[in-house]
Amino acid sequence: MAKENKKSNGILNKIEKIGNALPHPAVLFVLLSVAIVIISFIVSKIGTTVTYFDAREGKDVTIMAENMLSASGLRYIFNSATKNFTGFAPLGTVLVAMLGVGVAEWSGLINASLKKLLLNVNPRLLTAVIVFAGIMSNVASDAGYVVVIPLGAIMFAGAGRHPIAGLAAAFAGVSAGFSANLLIGTLDPLLGGITNAALASAGETYEVLTTANYYFMIVSTFVLTILGTLVTEKVVEKNLGVYDGDYVPSQEKLTEVENKGLKNALISLVIFAVVMLVLTVPQNAMLKSVDAAGDLNINEFLNNGLIFMILLVFAIPGYVYGKTVGKIKNSNDLVEAMTDAMKSMGGYLVLAFFAAQFVAYFGKSNLGLILSVSGAEFLESIGFTGLPLILGFILISAFINLFMGSASAKWAIMAPIFVPMMMRLGLSPELTQAAYRIGDSSTNIISPLMSYFAMIVVFAKRYDKKSGIGTIISTMLPYSLVFLAGWTALMILWYALNLPLGPGAGLFV
Repeated sequence: MAKENKKSNGILNKIEKIGNALPHPAVLFVLLSVAIVIISFIVSKIGTTVTYFDAREGKDVTIMAENMLSASGLRYIFNSATKNFTGFAPLGTVLVAMLGVGVAEWSGLINASLKKLLLNVNPRLLTAVIVFAGIMSNVASDAGYVVVIPLGAIMFAGAGRHPIAGLAAAFAGVSAGFSANLLIGTLDPLLGGITNAALASAGETYEVLTTANYYFMIVSTFVLTILGTLVTEKVVEKNLGVYDGDYVPSQEKLTEVENKGLKNALISLVIFAVVMLVLTVPQNAMLKSVDAAGDLNINEFLNNGLIFMILLVFAIPGYVYGKTVGKIKNSNDLVEAMTDAMKSMGGYLVLAFFAAQFVAYFGKSNLGLILSVSGAEFLESIGFTGLPLILGFILISAFINLFMGSASAKWAIMAPIFVPMMMRLGLSPELTQAAYRIGDSSTNIISPLMSYFAMIVVFAKRYDKKSGIGTIISTMLPYSLVFLAGWTALMILWYALNLPLGPGAGLFV
């Protein structure tokens, strides 16, 4: 066993060295953007086209690579640079949330809270709690990326463990376990709607429910928590070794005034939680809005308003704690806390600008779409049936996810091909959708195209200035492989036992 660990660590160290030997991540994204421009030119000149049925558009769509060196391509590169940056999905989310987190951190609330927590929590459960919290945060869309991941690093540091291991455990839960949860999240109705559109386009009257994969995802939550905990403690922490960075958490015990501050902060948090419940839970709650189907719900709030709520969740208790302990005396101190938080995000802003251009070029050139459609057509052509088809579909989904980040966009392309095809072979649409979710989630954490990947690199640099893309990929690769293998094994067991995936959702039709 020791030899296997040493060999594994050697491979991971080589991956890290190769990755970190590359230019600075910002420069690397520049080089990748140039590569996309050149490849788009070559592929467009070859004349490659693909045709697929878009379930969201309800019609066949034919696309070819768009030449980024053409006049229209060059206009796009220059004219969209600012828009690509300001419209980069994680940018506003991270900056807004960090305003609140900055207040809580500057006032001392986070440090005091972690001291209190670590005094009362069994250290053996810390890893499992962080992975589980990451998985559960998916119900709140992208909130886990800006809350759970940095807190995972801080909690590990506070416990005397390597902070990047805590960051990795949280990242694995939030991103590699993206589809698993004990609750129905925003992704369930989104994917279910696309599945139903794909069925309708094929003339099928079959309809999947929002709860189509609910039972499977509940069990997946516990399986991934166990796997994430084992990978963190048996592989990642051993490979990272002893932390010798500059970040040293305070080891002093809480004072009487700090305990009073925590009590007042908790009271303010409870009051805020009650107010939010009043604004979101009642039938005609003020934060509910009417969706496209005419239903009154909080979906718009979950998609757009949740990050501002997170700002308040940290800022209000942080302010109350700061006032109690005397750290925040007036409005100038409050603004200083937020300003200090923004200063630490300078490196992220530089990286985000170039990452945004790369992601935008990849989409604009249609290279991601061409790869997705070609991969789907290949899997359809090899003639697999039954369980081998499901396993092949999981692997194709995982591979395509490395090049095309959006779960809904990929499913809109793949569902019209695979859902009717597998249904004709006796496999239920619910099973096809569950298999897609496994592949789509498992490789998020090793794809630089994933929207929040650049942010994770910046978080890691806070604890280890030498870390880079290679550090993140080598650290997260064991999670990706184990999650993919373990989750697939769960699917095989589920298939063998013929268990329902959700209420009224069997494996076969």
